[in-house]
Amino acid sequence: MVFDFLQPVSSNYLEFNETLSSQTLGKKTLFHTETNFPDIDNVNIAIICVNENRGRGIDNNNSNNFDAFRRKFYSLFPGNWNVSLVDLGNVIAGETIEDTYFLVKTINEDLLRKNILPIIIGGTQDLTYALYRAYDNLDQMVNLVAIDSKFDFEKENVYLYESYLTKIIVEEPNNLFNFSNIGYQTYYNSQEEIDLIEKLFFEAYRLGEVSNKIAIAEPVFRDADIVSIDMNAVQSSFSGKLQEFNSNGFDGKEICTLARYSGISDKVSSFGIFNFEPNDSESLLVAQSVWYFIEGYCFRSKEYPFGSKEDYLKYIVLIDEDELIFFKSNKTERWWIEIPFLDNVNNKLKRNTLLPCTHDDYLLACEQEVPNRWWKAYRRNLL
Repeated sequence: MVFDFLQPVSSNYLEFNETLSSQTLGKKTLFHTETNFPDIDNVNIAIICVNENRGRGIDNNNSNNFDAFRRKFYSLFPGNWNVSLVDLGNVIAGETIEDTYFLVKTINEDLLRKNILPIIIGGTQDLTYALYRAYDNLDQMVNLVAIDSKFDFEKENVYLYESYLTKIIVEEPNNLFNFSNIGYQTYYNSQEEIDLIEKLFFEAYRLGEVSNKIAIAEPVFRDADIVSIDMNAVQSSFSGKLQEFNSNGFDGKEICTLARYSGISDKVSSFGIFNFEPNDSESLLVAQSVWYFIEGYCFRSKEYPFGSKEDYLKYIVLIDEDELIFFKSNKTERWWIEIPFLDNVNNKLKRNTLLPCTHDDYLLACEQEVPNRWWKAYRRNLL
């Protein structure tokens, strides 16, 4: 059984958990202990910590038990939630980093098959590659969203966590339909990388663009399967990361908002937060971000897959000789735009599909401008 390779939650943390109020998350969560592996048949969300830092050139000694993160997170109080949580403990680094990838991939795939959403905490962001590979046998295309200041394409003499996206793009089987970056900072990315994002019809949103109007990111998460957060995308004054000081980035409120957008998406099935030291100062914002993700999960509207068309208003916009078809939910007032199926080309999606969008995209179409998200999705479908 793949879960046999997980290290139980430490006895030191479990002793701390006994001192918590009966209303805290720590008293409403099942734990993998040295004497008991919990029954996960009716669990909604599983939290797993990963002690793998070789992606940034740091040797692993498997001494980190993530107690600091757990103290911060499980001391929080839940909202009006109806969710079952389990903490499966820690993934101990394998003999090689590829061994760790395989273990994370296998655990993730098993949880996905059980309809349990995994939250992966810790380690370097190249573990996103392992999350992506968990979908290999699930017969679906994958949309990946990374909250990151960099695109993480391969460069010379860089660490794995700064080049994992190249592995995802070039390796077979290629299940990636779309990659979206939220919060990139131009001076950290070469013009060649920015041009490659455009060439592949991927999406990228600059830090200032998202900070100025954070709601533009919501449709991106609504279409995501995997969300990966690099804590280097957060200002150090909010993240507590002082050794690798970041003067610019998202603030605490913004990263929690983006985490909530991730959770509220009906489609997101894997979530990870990477590149932080699990000490008291850096664990606090991570714990709050996980809290907001779960808060969003508890308020999912169940609009994916698309429900009865009676629950939506249909809008048809004529641009030249083409029709753009929009749908607006009567329940949440969120918007979608239809990507047409063309039977004379090799479509990736094999059917008409709906792309999440904003009201502003509809207004743009009314002004005879094709929304950029629609255009990129249409072109990706033909690649």
